[in-house]
Amino acid sequence: MAGSTETTFYVLAVYFGAVRVRATRHAVFACLAADVVGLYLAVQLARFFH
Repeated sequence: MAGSTETTFYVLAVYFGAVRVRATRHAVFACLAADVVGLYLAVQLARFFH
């Protein structure tokens, strides 16, 4: 999880920096929400297949 969040912030910084986007508040929220959903689904799938 820590690695995916680090990648999220790296990608946001590089891509938004390249196109000079300043208002990233909603994009950060959406990316972190996707990380949380991915973590939840990974746990549920691991429990299902275990």
